[in-house]
Amino acid sequence: MNDQPRRRPATPHRRPKKDPVRFLAFEALRAVDERDAYANLVLPPLLKKARAAGDFDSRDAALATELVYGTLRRQGTYDAIVAACIDRPLREVDPPVLDVLNMGVHQLLGTRIPTHAAVSASVELARVVLGEGRAKFVNAVLRKVTADDFDGWVARVAPSYEDDAEDHLALVHSHPRWIVSALWDALGGGRAGIEDLLEADNERPEVTLVARPGRSTTDELLAALGEDNGLPGRWSPYAVRMAEGGEPGALTAVRESRAGVQDEGSQLVAAALANAPLEGSDTRWLDGCAGPGGKAALLAALGAGRGAALLAAEKQPHRARLVERSLAGNPGPYQVITADGTRPPWRPGTFDRILMDVPCSGLGALRRRPESRWRRRKEDLESFAPLQRGLLREALKAVRVGGVVGYATCSPHLAETRVVVEDVLKGRGGAPVEAEWVDARPLMPGVPALGDGPDVQLWPHLHGTDAMYLAVLRRTG
Repeated sequence: MNDQPRRRPATPHRRPKKDPVRFLAFEALRAVDERDAYANLVLPPLLKKARAAGDFDSRDAALATELVYGTLRRQGTYDAIVAACIDRPLREVDPPVLDVLNMGVHQLLGTRIPTHAAVSASVELARVVLGEGRAKFVNAVLRKVTADDFDGWVARVAPSYEDDAEDHLALVHSHPRWIVSALWDALGGGRAGIEDLLEADNERPEVTLVARPGRSTTDELLAALGEDNGLPGRWSPYAVRMAEGGEPGALTAVRESRAGVQDEGSQLVAAALANAPLEGSDTRWLDGCAGPGGKAALLAALGAGRGAALLAAEKQPHRARLVERSLAGNPGPYQVITADGTRPPWRPGTFDRILMDVPCSGLGALRRRPESRWRRRKEDLESFAPLQRGLLREALKAVRVGGVVGYATCSPHLAETRVVVEDVLKGRGGAPVEAEWVDARPLMPGVPALGDGPDVQLWPHLHGTDAMYLAVLRRTG
């Protein structure tokens, strides 16, 4: 007789099932983290490949997009929630594990996906990409997260507004504290305004198209999109909004470069520079930092209708090629060159109008590039400032007396906007240039809440645009 206890039959090993939507979202998040890539550049080719393989339909693509952008936008808040659910410092969690966890937290707290589906799908993804052991860790953490909703967790991990207003806003709205402070300084006002701005940064922006004058019309774009998807722009006469999203490249006008994808704030800046009052000749225009080409294409189209030729200069060769692509087929004269605006090849006093859209921190486009808020550091501004002043100073030398320069940047940070202009006009860091402010507000007719002038700051929560800044200057001597 055998007295040995019977062993339970081993549970058969089940191969983890790969969910193509969540696996693709994980791939995109890893590319953003490992290669410092941008989601808006990584995600489209991944989606295109998945569609070509027959793995995705439009709903799958929409979910993958939401998982990637939602996870990136709320990363700071989700990190704090995960940290509250583990017994080790967050820095000791491997980045791929944290990506799976944060994507799971987003499904639990930021979407309508049922709780059991969000947890089980995240654990299954962890089994595929991390292995069985770490999948158990993911399961344990996410089950703790299910104990409360988003507001409840924020109340746990964020200090009260009264105790620390900036840290509270940073945790609630998922922005680094230094960015909250900088945006608040630039915006001014009380709590309501900064909360509206931070919340607007976390909303997915509409896709906005530009109909390039003389080459396309808003009516053509609206007709191509149909009544359900096409909406007129809010402020720019050249803008059309895609209400339901979709693939802009499917439109004939976009494929032929007669139209393009361009934020309405960017359109307003280019149009304002083109419409600034000018006496005398108006035939020589310059875009001094032209890449990737959106503003240059609009300027070239506007200039062609008035007999003006555009010179588009870009320092980086690969970005200069993007400018050439955007300008291809423009009916008027134009030229694209690779040149450094701080060491320009053109003679002083050459141009009638100049747009100098300078490199910057990109804090005005956090809606479109949410990962940049976690990459930028306060110290980065110190590296941009000398370049911005140098580009503006050279632009004011390059324009003729009586000509105008538009200084633009996709940032509302005071150190990148008005302070740069005032430094150049007062000769800080270089010889002063004789120039005067032009009130830019009348150059954006119909656009409200433009401030006290003479410069203009656009805002996501007030205008539905990126936070573009524009100062218009006229050379006087």
